[in-house]
Amino acid sequence: MKKILIIGGCGFIGHNLAISLAKENEVSVIDGLNVNNLLSFQDSNIINRDLYRKILNNRLDLLNQLNINLIIQDVRDYHQLSKAIDQINPEIVIHLAAVSHANISNKTPYATFDHSLRTLENTLDCVKFKKVHFIFLSSSMVYGDFDGKVVKEDDKLSPKGIYGALKLAGELIIKSYSQVFDLDYTIIRPSALYGERCVSRRVTQIFIESALSNKPLILNGDGSEKLDFTYIQDLIQGIQKVVNNKKSRNETFNITYGQGRELNDVVNILKKNFLNIKIDYKNRDALVPIRGALSIDKAKKLLDYNPTFNLDEGFQKYISWYKDFFNQNSL
Repeated sequence: MKKILIIGGCGFIGHNLAISLAKENEVSVIDGLNVNNLLSFQDSNIINRDLYRKILNNRLDLLNQLNINLIIQDVRDYHQLSKAIDQINPEIVIHLAAVSHANISNKTPYATFDHSLRTLENTLDCVKFKKVHFIFLSSSMVYGDFDGKVVKEDDKLSPKGIYGALKLAGELIIKSYSQVFDLDYTIIRPSALYGERCVSRRVTQIFIESALSNKPLILNGDGSEKLDFTYIQDLIQGIQKVVNNKKSRNETFNITYGQGRELNDVVNILKKNFLNIKIDYKNRDALVPIRGALSIDKAKKLLDYNPTFNLDEGFQKYISWYKDFFNQNSL
């Protein structure tokens, strides 16, 4: 039993991770519910607001069912955060608090900085003398354009836009704390996540919702662009490997499926589940890097990481879940 604290543990990754880790560990969650959560879905004009609020309440219900210690606290408040961390006294801290969407980051850079780097700085400062293992969720966006190659952890980092730049800044700040305060860390770079109870409006989520509502899919580009689509449970498996293996200390890992798949592949899976899907093609955003597959050889070698859900299987599971939830909760 390890004492684990998840900062931002009510988010998409966080609540799924808390549910899995709570089976064998003492898990606490601190979350202000401000970003992609209940407090950010007050405006009645938000697309699918009522559906998202039901999904978010479902997350909280799942955490409550497992008696996970949940502290509703804005992590930007240094003093209250410090008190909460002192009470929990964790061995492992997993930092997930962030604005998790590149487009939103570019539109609201101040809020992105505030909820991403400010929360990270506060958390690091609160634990710098506690000898914890600090785990940080970064992003494949730190690589920038992949240039047609499979990127490895030690490849050049050249992010485009606010989101990737702040993630890279977070990585550098963590490494500086490691140098100055002898803080053990692990940096994880996921990619193109999808899965149950996501409200971040990632491309897979938007596609499913459009299909459920008989609206055309908005496809930026011609659909040939490749992403390393990763089912949420594969990422959770990877984080659990990091938690349980000391070889993860002071290392950086790509935790993805490890294969580039076209957006057209996502569309084709949807076509097997929905009739008469229409597609509206738009110009792609120039600030979004051209990506592809990430190498997961390092995670396989050091952590025995073994992703099990390819896009065809994982996306089908996600579609089936969303169909059920949508039908049960649509107004």
